[in-house]
Amino acid sequence: MTYTVTYTARARRNLKRLPPRAAIRIIQAVAGLRNDPYAQVRKLAGFTRTPVYRLRVGEYRVVLVVEDERLLVLILGAGHRSIIYR
Repeated sequence: MTYTVTYTARARRNLKRLPPRAAIRIIQAVAGLRNDPYAQVRKLAGFTRTPVYRLRVGEYRVVLVVEDERLLVLILGAGHRSIIYR
């Protein structure tokens, strides 16, 4: 089963604001989630309805939701670890 990766408008905007090297590393890391979206992610606390996960890419974090019913990985945002959770 291969998951489809989709970026929200906010995530695309976040990626454009990052340094090019960081954005490329994030895109490559997210592409690796297509086969197993739970391999490198951790669940974030405080989300009761829909589980929200984070992917660590160096000093940057990617916030995402995995929808198993639709085989979808939805990227909500990406940014430096000091500001992404605000």
